Amino acid sequence: MKNLITRTLTGIVFILVLGSAILFHPFSFFILFAIITLLGMVEFYKLLENSQIKVNILLGSITGMFCFVTTCFYALKYINPIWFLLVIPLIAMIMIRELYRNKENPFHNIAFTLLGVMYIAIPFSLLVLCGFPERAIHGYEPTILLGFFLLLWSSDTGAYVVGMTMGKHPLFPRISPKKSWEGLIGGVVFTLIVSLIIAHYYKFLPLLDWVIIALIICIFGIWGDLIESLLKRSLQVKDSGDLLPGHGGILDRFDSVIFSAPLVFLYLHLKYLIILT
Repeated sequence: MKNLITRTLTGIVFILVLGSAILFHPFSFFILFAIITLLGMVEFYKLLENSQIKVNILLGSITGMFCFVTTCFYALKYINPIWFLLVIPLIAMIMIRELYRNKENPFHNIAFTLLGVMYIAIPFSLLVLCGFPERAIHGYEPTILLGFFLLLWSSDTGAYVVGMTMGKHPLFPRISPKKSWEGLIGGVVFTLIVSLIIAHYYKFLPLLDWVIIALIICIFGIWGDLIESLLKRSLQVKDSGDLLPGHGGILDRFDSVIFSAPLVFLYLHLKYLIILT
């Protein structure tokens, strides 16, 4: 009961902070997620270090933050996309630095350092771009980001409530024994209902888009959750961290975002390209 209260209070504070950051200004959203990206990468690297994988935390974090910050400035049309090419020498430096570190399994270290960039920094960068659709008059469209997180929380809440009260058939017992098919179906139904409500108030995207985004979040969100569970099981840890009371670490809280945000971006981008053609 105490853990449930802690989890609920943390969740409320988190929702208020995130919602305020999205609605106030794009820079407040950038700053919040720059912090989340950096903390997530360091958390990921620390987990690996505890398992005797000697990643390059400094260069990995610099590369990831470069990707994120560059994406933010590109979204605001402050810089040319050619700036993204500077990630190439950063990746080269990660590999060159390993020559001088004299650590065991150097290519394991390189691979997992780069995995931190791909697994955490790039998805959060693509999340930023979801808030800057091509046809937005003022560039930034906060309703897309707010709708994204409302659908994500709806999926988590629906799956949790239905899974706890009606769950009987395990979804993926080898990786996450507590998840059930009933919870998954409950999450999908609840999220689709919320997508109808969102479409009524947030009219920048039509109803069909919100329904498709809801399905993307439900399907790829659960895969993101399972993959993070696979990571923790591989490393033999219960939580990725203890930064968020009742929720664990950054990766525990954002595992669904990491997997669903790139697919939502892809859908919105492909739709725009199809419209143009």
